[in-house]
Order: sequence, then C-alpha cells, then structure tokens
Amino acid sequence: MKGPSLTSALGAAIVVAITILGTPAAPIAAAADGSSSIPSSDAAIVHVLNRIGYGPRPGDVARVRRIGLARYIDEQLHPDRIPDPGAEARLAGLRTLGLSTRQLATDYLLPAIAARRRRAAQGANAPDSTGTPGTDSSIDGRGPAGRRQRMAGEGAPNPNLPIVELSEQKLIRAVYSERQLQEVLTDFWFNHFNVDARKGPDRIMLTAYERDVIRPHVLGRFRDLLEATAKSPAMLFYLDNWMSVAPDADAGRRRERGINENYGRELMELHTLGVDGGYTQKDVIEVARCFTGWTIAGPRMGGGFIFRTRLHDEGEKVVLGHRIPAGGGEEDGERVLDILAGSPATAHHIAFELAQRFVSDTPPPALVDRAAARYLQTGGDLREVVRTIITSPEFFAAADDGVKAKTPFEFVASALRATGADIENARPLVGVLRQMGMPLYMRQPPTGYADTADAWTTSGALLARMNFAVALAANRVPGVTHPWPEADTEDRAALMAAVLPGGVTAATQAAIDRAPGPVQALALAIGSPDFQAR
Repeated sequence: MKGPSLTSALGAAIVVAITILGTPAAPIAAAADGSSSIPSSDAAIVHVLNRIGYGPRPGDVARVRRIGLARYIDEQLHPDRIPDPGAEARLAGLRTLGLSTRQLATDYLLPAIAARRRRAAQGANAPDSTGTPGTDSSIDGRGPAGRRQRMAGEGAPNPNLPIVELSEQKLIRAVYSERQLQEVLTDFWFNHFNVDARKGPDRIMLTAYERDVIRPHVLGRFRDLLEATAKSPAMLFYLDNWMSVAPDADAGRRRERGINENYGRELMELHTLGVDGGYTQKDVIEVARCFTGWTIAGPRMGGGFIFRTRLHDEGEKVVLGHRIPAGGGEEDGERVLDILAGSPATAHHIAFELAQRFVSDTPPPALVDRAAARYLQTGGDLREVVRTIITSPEFFAAADDGVKAKTPFEFVASALRATGADIENARPLVGVLRQMGMPLYMRQPPTGYADTADAWTTSGALLARMNFAVALAANRVPGVTHPWPEADTEDRAALMAAVLPGGVTAATQAAIDRAPGPVQALALAIGSPDFQAR
C-alpha cells in the first residue's frame, strides 16, 4: 500500500484533482420521448443522487431507474412518506439523542461543573472563564478535554458525550438514511443558522437545536424556521441575545448590561436579507432593541426560551422603514421576523444559497430569480423553492454537472455509501473529519462552513482525503468495514461501475489502470477528482 507505485499515483491524483475539479462533465440527455423536463438517463440519476443526497450506494441507480427519476425526486421532497427503519436502528444505541436539554444538563453538564469546582477547591485545576467544561475541539476523549474527564474520576459523565453522539448520528444518517434530501437540507440549514458547540453550554443545546428546531422545518415555511431559531436557547446563547437588555432596565443597570447587537446583525446579514440586503447600522440597533427580553430560563440548567418584560425596550422602533409602536413587548421581535421573512431581499438571499448548494458555486441568475419568485409566491414555502431548483433545466445542465466539490463530510459519507461500508463505530470517523479540517458542530464563525470549491481543494486538504481513501480501501478505518475483498476487485471495470457509476475521465482511468493491485485501484477511485466532485 505504501510502495512507490501508489505514492506516485496518489501524488498525480492530487495534482489532477486540483486542476480537474470544476471541469464540466458530459451533457445529460433529456427524456427520449420528450414527456418530461426531468431527464431519465443513468447519468441524470447519478447526478441527482450526488446533488440531493450523499451519493449512490450499490444498487441505487437501478432502483431509481425502476421507479423513475421524477418520482424519486418527489418522494425525497416528502421525507415523512419514506420509511427509514435501517437508519433508525443504527441510531438506537446513541442514548443522548432523545434527551431534553434539561436532562442533558442534569446528566452531563452540571456534574462536570461540580467536578471542576471540586478540583479547583483542591488546587488541582482552575475553572475556565465560563465556569463550564473546557472549549477545546477534542471531543473523542483523547485530547485536553479527555484528560479533564479522566481527572474528574472514573465513571464520571463525559460532558462532551452529547456532541460526540450528535456527530455520530449525523454521519450515520448521511450514510444510511433513505431520506437523503432531508439530511442534505438539515446540514444546509444548520450551516445557515450556524452555532458553535464549543461556546459554553451550547454543547448540550445542539442536540435539541438540530432535532427540534432545524430538522422539522427544512421543507416547511422559512418564517417558521426563522422563529424556531430565534427562540432556540442554542442561538440565543451563541449570539449573546440572552444577555441583551434595554439600557434603562433595572436588570441592565444592576449587571452593567445593555443592548447586544450580535444577533440583530447576523439575523439580517446571514439569516435573511444578506450582506447587500439594504439594511443600515441603525436597523441593526433597532432590531436588537426589538429582541431585548428574548432570553433563556437558566442556560446552564438546560432551560428554554422565555420572554422577560422587565428586560425589554418598550420604546417605539423603526425597522427597514416599518414603524413598530411602543409597548409591543414580545410582539416586537415577531414583527421583525415577519418583515424579514417577507422581504424580496430575503427571498433572493435564500434562493441564491440554495441554488449555490444544489447547482453551482456561481448559480445562474435566472434560476435564482425564479426560485426567489417562487419563495414570494408561496409565502416562503421551502419545499417549493427547493423543487423549483432541483427540477430546473439549470440543475441538469451540462455546464453545471460535476462542478461542485464535496466538503470533507460529503466526501467521507459518499465514500462509505459507494463502497457499501458497514459502520460499527462512527466515532473514529468524527476524528477523521476533524483531521480534514471540518470538525462537526465546531465552526466558530456564524457564517458556518463554506460551500464553494476554493475552500476545500487545497493540496493539503486533498492529501488528507487521499490518506482516507487508502485506509478505507484497505479496510483499515477503525470501526468500518466494506465488502470489497481483494479477489472481487480484480475486475476493475466492475469496481469503477460500483464506485463511479457516472463514469470516469481518461486521466482517472489511466491512473487506475496503472495501480499495482485491486486495493490501490479502489483507493485511487475514491480519491479521484471524478469522485470528489458532485
């Protein structure tokens, strides 16, 4: 596996990947009888499986061919109609996924805080500035967080376990769920409304945030999703709105606190209008005033959203030219959400980001305009906006096919799907993604992870992918096995058909033909630019 033949082949593959990623593939033909705007070719099926899901598994292309691509897309747009027992069975052992934030605080966060205080009293280890478990990125028990856990004593609850298991479930769902579009959109919208698990008690809040706030709303109305995030303790804590109070409020004077603009700014810049959405700094202040009093009933106790009148700025506000009368209380924030969700700028911003995810790093303006118009026509119905995009001619256009680069998460999930891998323990894969520069739920900026190729196609990033491809091909990824014994992979044509059903470029085929053995051939297929593009 480490001989000169494979080393040189991998090096060549990295160079090829950097230059080829973004090169258009062959045209996708429309239905032969002209009966539908949705093509029916195998190439179109592979394209759809790569774009609205995490790539084809063995047998997926044939299955979609049987039912028809149009029907498959419609099924994916209605995930509630798709049974998913396989994925649910694999999640059964992850106990924390079904717990409330209050229960997670009781079982994990509060014992960890108590243990740290005991150690501090004994002079062994002073607490950090938040009084919560440390905020480093190690969540697998091997880094500083793991050492703190061991110092707390054998059998003490690991405060990182909720975020570890949340990361495991994300990978398991991506690989095994039949509701592929729902998983892609859950990832998309979490990234859009990003929250970093390393900020204090957010590590116990993210389970409910993804489960109860993001996932149920990904194909609903944007206004409902927006309100769910605005009232989520995870978002309130992450962007500090839980501490935002009217300057003249008694609580604000006692605690030397006032209006915090973080949420108001990100609400408009990232969540709704976009950076060019026409708002001003005055609007940021007015929005922040509207959301004073939107807070958390005890964040470290796992409390939920609460509105506290005594913290609210009851004066008149003007947001984007809309007058909000004095004395509105909690309704001030609701009015802001109505204004922002109904704005044409928001429609365009959401349409652009969705088109960027599904079509191209630079999506066609005409498609963005049509998707934005559909948003406004339907009152922000995200299912209809997504439908407009993923059934459009632009989605299937040759110029856009294969030009999206997979993120590390998409790459790992698609490799596991393509090889028919069995995940017995997903935790090592969480570490793999951290090594690739994409630790799950741990992106500090509110912008989330980039969805464009330039962020993920550096030589160092591609080398990490190649190393994973080699380990996966040789069945050396801990906790993972795939059913490709060496004897079966001697038929390289069959291997290519299974792992790269959409076909390969001449450069990739030549590299695979030169591979010294079947395992190396599989590694090169997984690490090829053809596979790393979606």
